[in-house]
Amino acid sequence: MKTVKVIVEHAGNNLSAYIEDAPVFTVGNTIREIESNMEDAVSLYLEDNPTPCPALQGEFCLKYEIDAATFINYYSNIFTKAALSRITGINERQLWHYAAGVHKPRQQQLEKIQNGIRALSHELMAIDIR
Repeated sequence: MKTVKVIVEHAGNNLSAYIEDAPVFTVGNTIREIESNMEDAVSLYLEDNPTPCPALQGEFCLKYEIDAATFINYYSNIFTKAALSRITGINERQLWHYAAGVHKPRQQQLEKIQNGIRALSHELMAIDIR
């Protein structure tokens, strides 16, 4: 089964998402809403197109990707820049620059953000609250 990349971006007061190489896009206020809306948009596209574009032919699963600025801004009500700095090891000021679009993070910085979030996720998944 192939993976089809869905790009999620900040779009003013909400989020937008699209599939590269396919005429499918959607908007939503949350990541969950984007996922649901994208599944609906893909289903409608496939219903209306007996010979879909190559990206959506055969069996596939959708994988959602978000850029650093959108991630930092979207989750700012959960992660302060200080908290994100602690879990990623990236200077808080640098995170502000990424969030504002002043600088685009290098691959090494993207990996630090990804690894920090995954480590936190792993830690939280191991906890049972009684």
